[in-house]
Amino acid sequence: MKSKMQTLVMAMIGLLTAVGMLQAVEKSASTKQGTLEIMQKVADWQLAHPSKFKPTSWTNGALCTGMMALGDISADPKYRDAMMALGRSLNWKLGRMVYHPDDSCIGQTYCELYSLYRDPAMLVSLRERFDYILAHPSKGKVDEKFPAEGIPAGIMRWWLCDVLFMGPPGWIRCYGVTGEKQYLDFMLQEWQATADHLFDKEEHLFYRDKRYFDKREANGKKVFWSRGNGWVMGGLVRLLQILPSNHPKRPWFIEKFRQMADRLADCQQEDGLWRASLLDPENYPAPETSGSSFHCYALTWGVNQGLLDRAKFEPIAQKAWAGLVKCVNPDGKLIHVQPVAGSPYRFDPNSTANYAVGAFLLAGSEQYRMHLLQEVPNATIRVTNDLDQFRPQETVEISLADLQAKLPQVTAENVAVMSSDAARWITSQLTDADGDGRPETLLFQTDLLPDQKKEFTVFAGIDRTKIPAPALKTTARFVPERYDDFAWENDRIAFRMYGPALVKHDGPANTGSGIDVWCKHVRRPLVDALYKSGRYHVDNGRGVDCYKVGAARGCGGTAVWAQDKLWTSGCFEKWKVLEKGPIRSVFELTYAAWDAAGRKVSEVKRISLDLGSNLNRMESTFHTSGTGPLQIAAGLTIHKGGKVSHGENWATVWERTDGKDNGMLGLGLVMPDGTFKQIKGNALFLKQVEPGKSLTYYAGAGWSKGLDFKDRESWNAYVEHFLARLKSPLKVEVL
Repeated sequence: MKSKMQTLVMAMIGLLTAVGMLQAVEKSASTKQGTLEIMQKVADWQLAHPSKFKPTSWTNGALCTGMMALGDISADPKYRDAMMALGRSLNWKLGRMVYHPDDSCIGQTYCELYSLYRDPAMLVSLRERFDYILAHPSKGKVDEKFPAEGIPAGIMRWWLCDVLFMGPPGWIRCYGVTGEKQYLDFMLQEWQATADHLFDKEEHLFYRDKRYFDKREANGKKVFWSRGNGWVMGGLVRLLQILPSNHPKRPWFIEKFRQMADRLADCQQEDGLWRASLLDPENYPAPETSGSSFHCYALTWGVNQGLLDRAKFEPIAQKAWAGLVKCVNPDGKLIHVQPVAGSPYRFDPNSTANYAVGAFLLAGSEQYRMHLLQEVPNATIRVTNDLDQFRPQETVEISLADLQAKLPQVTAENVAVMSSDAARWITSQLTDADGDGRPETLLFQTDLLPDQKKEFTVFAGIDRTKIPAPALKTTARFVPERYDDFAWENDRIAFRMYGPALVKHDGPANTGSGIDVWCKHVRRPLVDALYKSGRYHVDNGRGVDCYKVGAARGCGGTAVWAQDKLWTSGCFEKWKVLEKGPIRSVFELTYAAWDAAGRKVSEVKRISLDLGSNLNRMESTFHTSGTGPLQIAAGLTIHKGGKVSHGENWATVWERTDGKDNGMLGLGLVMPDGTFKQIKGNALFLKQVEPGKSLTYYAGAGWSKGLDFKDRESWNAYVEHFLARLKSPLKVEVL
């Protein structure tokens, strides 16, 4: 048996080891890598120790906001995967209380996942609830927890300060991913009402609810609960992240944020943390990490945004983070968390809770960004949408040369893009448009609200393998296992063109240079799975080939127009992949010379497809044996019963698909400066093209049984909006 001395020595060694480990963690947490590691440690502990609260509860909703923040900067997919698994297990449902924001808090995460994976199912329940509230607004007063006689219990306004974290960030995120302004307007109205009711203009802090207006702490001061004000500050950050910079209400929110930040700075204690009661720390001497985490999150974000004076607030924010890290056990458990409450009280210092972990991870994400901005050379890009139109998944393009003029350290190997409103790595791609092996252009995507200016931070010195992998991607490949097809797809639609082996198999009369369409129910890649199964014409729940092209033009094929007829090429002869995604796939197909009314004509067609776009960019270059321009046609095949719509520079066909119960297919064609012509079986745009010069146009499709278009009207609107965006390109500046 061990002696008492041996036991004591071993205990001392264990204690010293734990202290040493803690000191090492504290030191490393003052760097971006160390911050990320401690965040992952805390998140891993929480994932291994699930909360007893319902998955749709506000406690879990708060946790999920932090898990998403970690997933936005960590290369480990487990955090996003955990959120996806949770959403699927809940079928993207909310809690049962319709009017109480606590039960829609989880919707913030649904919106953030939607911005990554673009599955409309993620927003169905949230939008149904918000639309119901908009159609049936509460008639209660904002100061009533349980509305007055004649109004059913539960139909309440935002009567407590906690809901400014639970509710508004979800409403404004729903606006951000849909462009539907009614969600923003409601949020602004209700936020104002709650602030008018609960904000103390003398102390610049929020009462938890009206019960505390006349209450006083032991020292005679007003009762301001730390976590309650943390909910407000965290909610303000998550509101300001989305509220456009030119919105007239933004200065009002920034003023509230700054007023509260100044007051919270006065309340910080020597250990860097805040006490459960902000104005009576002596009566509640223990540190409290849930409120402190939100305060740290907000103050760090404010410094990173330039909204708070760096000289004053950066030391406060860093001191807060150091204090929080000391409250993490060696196994990753975050302690000193006040349990569920509505006011300050004393509690077990070893207590933890999932909502505090969410707040800790939010704070860590902004600390990570703070270190990143200090440790890695960077520059700011401003993107401007001049259209009064919502532009989801818009591709931003900027040349590396322009970047290098402001950021000389940037290279194709070390460049990475982060949102400027949050610590969120954004999928980017380097492209080599001229094929010389040296990338020249940086691509990334964003959602832009009408008339919005948005900023992004470009870093030079990032290992691109250590940031999150793309959630979605485009693909393009030669398919020798199926008669030399060439197939490509993005998150919305798929296409293919026939190759030389098919001519030998089916003959030239049944093949050609027309473009085939494959329809998708899902955002993930489909093409390889369909080829592997060999069952293209059977809907397997993910997608189906239900379009017939044969030797026709299909969805955007080209031809020479001469002597009032189409002169078409055969299948492609050569192929070359230029870009493999994830944002944009680009490839070239070469067509051997064919007869066009006595002239020999050959074509090189370059096709590119971006994420989020139903239309391909087509660039065809023609060479000919004769002299003078060629009249080139790009066309959409009109099958029996197909309905044609057209306007200036655009045309669509809406028709029934091939096969039983496969819905309707919309085909679209956009050609700037083209002339529309409809002949039997074809909707065409014509344009004269000089030999050796390129013709650029756009063609694609949308499916009624897919995720985006339910009827002809929605498809036509999409094509018209596509043309409007084409005519009003984004303005991109390096600041």
